[in-house]
Amino acid sequence: MKEIQLAPLMLALRLFAMRTGGAACLAVALLVAGVATWAWLLPQQAALREELARPLPTASALAEAPLPPTANENLSLFYATLGEKRHAEQQVKTLFDLAGKSNLALNQGEYKFAFDKASGVTTYQVALPVKGTYRNIWQFALEALAAVPFASLDEVSFRRDTIADPAVEARLRITLFLKEAP
Repeated sequence: MKEIQLAPLMLALRLFAMRTGGAACLAVALLVAGVATWAWLLPQQAALREELARPLPTASALAEAPLPPTANENLSLFYATLGEKRHAEQQVKTLFDLAGKSNLALNQGEYKFAFDKASGVTTYQVALPVKGTYRNIWQFALEALAAVPFASLDEVSFRRDTIADPAVEARLRITLFLKEAP
């Protein structure tokens, strides 16, 4: 294999650049860049042409979407998701346990039952004043919603005494949607 000497090649390039001038050198550099780009894009264009030449799948080969649920099915699913009123205290205990796991100080709560005659759904609003880090408060809120699927997080408010205080006081209002036991 023949070795290429770089010094004579570089000298020849410098002499060419000095003889032809800056504009000609720029034109040659752009020409080389264009050829390199064309050589790089050519295989990609061939692959794109092949992909576009393939026939589209027929309508029978496509998966059909299931029919959307009817209003009665949605209503049945809603009532099946509700918690039972007789277990409301256990759900509050779950909230307190989750607060403890999230390292939050939770001493008391405010509780209020309400009943909607039209839907036959009982709501149990739980207002929880907690104290801890911002991250732990949000972790608790998300874990509470995951643990109690018939709950909604209705309100979250934050308060901090000073900007340097790492602990945040928050008030979370969670509503449990409950039904009477069958």
